[in-house]
Amino acid sequence: KGELEIDGINAQLGILKKDKKYLSLKKLVKKISKEIEDDLAFQRKRMKLSRTDRKAQKKKAIAILSAVEFQQFTKKLTQESYNNQFFLKELQAYYQSKFELISKDFLSFEAKITALKQARKEKSNYLQQTLFSKYAFLNQQKELKNLLAIFDNPAIKPPAGSGECAAPKLLQYAFANNLTPIAMAEFWWGISPNSAVRKHKNYYPACQGRCKPILSHMLKGVEMDPNVLLDTLSEKQELKIIYEDAVLIVVDKPAEFLSVPGKEIKDAVYTRIKEKYPTATGPLIVHRLDMSTSGILVLTKTKEANKILQSQFINRTIKKRYVALLDGILPEDSGKIQLPLRVDLDDRPKQLVDFTHGKAAETRWEVLRRENGKTRVHFYPISGRTHQLRVHAAHKNGLNTPIVGDDLYGKKENRLHLHAEFIEFLHPTTNKKISFTIPPEF
Repeated sequence: KGELEIDGINAQLGILKKDKKYLSLKKLVKKISKEIEDDLAFQRKRMKLSRTDRKAQKKKAIAILSAVEFQQFTKKLTQESYNNQFFLKELQAYYQSKFELISKDFLSFEAKITALKQARKEKSNYLQQTLFSKYAFLNQQKELKNLLAIFDNPAIKPPAGSGECAAPKLLQYAFANNLTPIAMAEFWWGISPNSAVRKHKNYYPACQGRCKPILSHMLKGVEMDPNVLLDTLSEKQELKIIYEDAVLIVVDKPAEFLSVPGKEIKDAVYTRIKEKYPTATGPLIVHRLDMSTSGILVLTKTKEANKILQSQFINRTIKKRYVALLDGILPEDSGKIQLPLRVDLDDRPKQLVDFTHGKAAETRWEVLRRENGKTRVHFYPISGRTHQLRVHAAHKNGLNTPIVGDDLYGKKENRLHLHAEFIEFLHPTTNKKISFTIPPEF
């Protein structure tokens, strides 16, 4: 019933939007609105030129007129200014009255369209909530929960498509038929989409936004492999300080080690440096590297130094170079990638290519050598978006060749073969160029 009502509203909207009178009025209102806007802009420009001319006349008159004559002259100029302002106000009032008269019937159409859209929105929300309440999932203990109970947060609605992925459907069938899941893996089959990075036959984890809450309920009581991200391996990793002075600290961040503490993993570069230098002021961290990326990371001991270096990053005067090993052979030797990025709201922290809502992202690259079916490259990021190099490498409109070991956009291996090997900037106190190079371990 709800879907039929929404279909009925859509049909009414379609009729209204195609109505000949409505289309004619819409065209007329747009035309008149443009004419009014252009004329008012012309009048404002004329007033501005008139004001400039009066100032010039006043400047010239003060040198040749007597005090009495100059007073009378300025009074005349002031009256001219008042007249112009009055004329503009009258013109605006006239156009307002004219526009209201012409647009009356058009606004009547628009009000009907707006009311129908609001009704459609309300019915759609109600229908969605009804569907969510009836869409329920089992777990091994035969506990049944609907989507509204699983996404138990008034501020967060279940994302569109929740429960439609392969994993929840397979588990639902298993539990409904008293079967025991032993192992499961999901892979992409087919051509790559335009936004997300997906490769034919590559394995990908369940998405964070839609599937994780559902699977957390469905896998309750099922013996699982440990979450490697929650292991305390990072605490065993050594954080090498390669340079230090009164205001700077430069470290060699190992792969699979956070730059700043996360929700579940607290050990990070920031934590270690804060413990080692308790008197340091300011944010300490100047820039970040992905958890999986190794290489040079610059920190500061003072708030002032941090502000100066941040400014260099914002103004893009800092030179950075990354080295990466790509899982395939690139046909070209160098190039530039320009693909705007934004976070995948349903699968954080993954990024999407989005030409409408994404932020500009640019990367220069050049091939170092090709060997054993792999390509070693240098990346020069012009911007610094999250996962920029990883997405630009893997996306079909980028290099279409993922970085070796990329568990988000390619195939998982012992590590992500991406390393920040070089950085050059102006020292925050001496203002002299300073640079660091750390070769990769791969």
